[in-house]
Amino acid sequence: MVEINKELCIGCGACVRDCPGEALEIRDKKAEYIRKCIQCGHCVAVCPVRAVSIPEYDMDEVEEYDKNTFSVDPEHFLHAVKFRRSTRNFKEAPIEREKLERILAAGRYTPTAKNTQGCRFVLIRDEMEEFKSLFWKELPAILDVMKEEAPLYERIFRGFLDKYQKDPKDDTFFFNATSFLVITSKNPLDGGLAAANIENMAVAEGAGVLFSGYTKAVVENSSVLREWLGIGKRTVVCCMLMGYPAVTYKRTAPRKAGNIVIR
Repeated sequence: MVEINKELCIGCGACVRDCPGEALEIRDKKAEYIRKCIQCGHCVAVCPVRAVSIPEYDMDEVEEYDKNTFSVDPEHFLHAVKFRRSTRNFKEAPIEREKLERILAAGRYTPTAKNTQGCRFVLIRDEMEEFKSLFWKELPAILDVMKEEAPLYERIFRGFLDKYQKDPKDDTFFFNATSFLVITSKNPLDGGLAAANIENMAVAEGAGVLFSGYTKAVVENSSVLREWLGIGKRTVVCCMLMGYPAVTYKRTAPRKAGNIVIR
């Protein structure tokens, strides 16, 4: 629940006005928590005197706004979006752990419907070779299942398996990526938004990402891989390959004319 420090509270009403669930009101010239809320934290963020807290959360993570470090130049941001590329060729050097933690933080802080914060992020880095070995070991059995349920995928993946068996370096699933991320969420939009922020943060850290629908299809159909990843029957929203790109781009890529309506 939300807590109000009555000694600090000045009764300005900012938290009351900004609360989406009307869980606060002014009583005796002080803010008061009156009903259960979704703990979105708007009240914490808007209070001018830091009188509001949510004890269930780590309040030490709350940072004071600084215009110089909390804002992104609009032109620079659009350039970053346009310059982003899907990476299918990675260097052997893994992304440093501290960078990965910042990348995942971008996903963790992404908004979720009703502030459920229900996304689960499973990142494989140190155990990447073990995961890939199990992935390829389980693939034949998965293909037998997909032959009936997803014949198009089965044919494509069977070709990938044939190439891999001839030359393990010819890996059309992982492309030498040094990290593999699985995002699960009951709400697909929550996971998708988190994935987009994760990719943008990865690029900001100098890394590259590939949203991999192919690995997602395999993981979804494998109870063994699900158990190994620790996701059980959770809904897999997306799988992502991550690492440092082994290719350098010189310019943005073109796009079709936008299908945009502004009224």
